[in-house]
Amino acid sequence: MDNNQLLTRAVAKALPEELAKKKLASGEKLRIYWGIDPTGGRIHMGHSVPLRKMQQFAKAGHHVTLVIGSFTAMIGDPSDKDALRKRLTRNDVQKNFESYKEQAAKILDFSKIEIRYNHEWLEKLTFEEVVELASHFTVQQMLERDNFEKRIKSGKPVYIHEFMYPLMVGYDSVVLDVDCEIGGTDQEFNMLAGRTLQTAFGKRDKFVLTTKLIEGTDGRLMSKTYDNCVYINDAPGDMFGKILSMKDELITLYMECCTDIPESEIAATEKAMKNGENPKDFKVRLAKEIVTMYHSAQDATNAAEEFERVFKGGGLPDNMPEATAKKGSVLIDVLVREGLVASKSDARRLVEQGGIKLNDTPINSIDATVEDGIVRVGKRKFLSLKIG
Repeated sequence: MDNNQLLTRAVAKALPEELAKKKLASGEKLRIYWGIDPTGGRIHMGHSVPLRKMQQFAKAGHHVTLVIGSFTAMIGDPSDKDALRKRLTRNDVQKNFESYKEQAAKILDFSKIEIRYNHEWLEKLTFEEVVELASHFTVQQMLERDNFEKRIKSGKPVYIHEFMYPLMVGYDSVVLDVDCEIGGTDQEFNMLAGRTLQTAFGKRDKFVLTTKLIEGTDGRLMSKTYDNCVYINDAPGDMFGKILSMKDELITLYMECCTDIPESEIAATEKAMKNGENPKDFKVRLAKEIVTMYHSAQDATNAAEEFERVFKGGGLPDNMPEATAKKGSVLIDVLVREGLVASKSDARRLVEQGGIKLNDTPINSIDATVEDGIVRVGKRKFLSLKIG
């Protein structure tokens, strides 16, 4: 990948753009970092975008650091949130990261990535030093953040410790003295705070690279909260089916952000769809590419064949999870227990939409009880259920 694509592919903004171009054109080995607060144990396609950008910089020979928010996760990032985020313990962070790293290894070559934990320096700050950090920002700057403004207007509280979050992640930049920080567009405020602090502490001039955010299977921003994620450790069939279910207009965005499909092919795909060619053919191409990346080419072929047989031919998947339940058990309780629905509220919504079928018959009551047979949830989830 050439320098131009490092700054453009899957990138929303380079701030300031001229500095980014100048630093890359210098030919020097740049210091790049991305920071994460591992709030969950699974990586989805949205997370893969900055991870892939990190790997591209590492492959180009730059010094890349992954910072684990072992301290900041205990504060809670207010970015793009309409309520206070749950604060994690140090043990929560470490446990989540162990799972996170195992999955991230599908994208990152950790032999080329430095890993740091920000409690190493943040827990050592004195109160005087924290006040010094705070002196570089105003309350007005903090309140200009859309999410704080929305919460205040809706009467929801904004806590003082949430103001501290951008100071803490900004100080990460100071300690690491980086040339560039990578992050999603929802992190722009935090990353620019780091740029401000690097300047204030006499460090090198940093540019910020915001990566594009992608939507999930329901058209909303991909988030585990919405249960609309394509996870990189999804089974091949689930991964393939989720990609096939997303909106047609996301095809080229996913190609750009989540794969190595050449830009020339992406442009040709966009042109072809505008000229009336069937988007499904390109969506199948995308789904096969992603399944191949995280599993294998054979898995991609098998997933495509099963999709045709199950979802177009009305058949059943070869490998279907099985469960037993006591006679009289409420069906949606079993579905929550077996992980086919995220919660009882999600199950109720699906029942209202006719999205849960037992032996091909939609259930019409949230109190429906179990029977022997096949449960189908939505288009892609099946369960072989037995009374026992």
